[in-house]
Amino acid sequence: MSRTPGGILAAYRHVDAAAEAIGALRQGGYKDITVYTPVPNHEIQEAIGHAVSPVRLWTLFGGITGFATGFALTMWMSYDYPTVVGGKPIGSVIPYIIIMFELTILFGALATLVGLAFHAWQTNQRAPFDGRFSDDQIGIFVPCPVEMRPAVERLLKATGATEVKVEMA
Repeated sequence: MSRTPGGILAAYRHVDAAAEAIGALRQGGYKDITVYTPVPNHEIQEAIGHAVSPVRLWTLFGGITGFATGFALTMWMSYDYPTVVGGKPIGSVIPYIIIMFELTILFGALATLVGLAFHAWQTNQRAPFDGRFSDDQIGIFVPCPVEMRPAVERLLKATGATEVKVEMA
């Protein structure tokens, strides 16, 4: 069974036309739109209206956990095996900042990978892709039922799509 929903796939050459099409689709009530761009673009991002990625919270919590782990690890080891070096106190924080920093980076990076995998796993939608969308064109896929496809196709053509094709489920 295919996880690809049926819908309309349109190709655009210009960012302005694609942003206009996305705005028209969103005003028409289509919220589940997939957009492919060869490079990030603020106009398209604003037209889609995406919220900030939740993966950055995974990174934050991973970094905080790494810092706390580095602090706890170094202090525990310092007091578990107390050795006075250079007249410094046993629980001196300054020499252990590097370890805390390194564990902050390590745990933050690992949490980012886990967050990316988790949020990618949650995404069930698979939209059709064309190789042109990674080169010089912008692709918009609109999943819609069969009876809505002619209206969506007309809307996409009216906004300047260079090619519009129907993708079956």
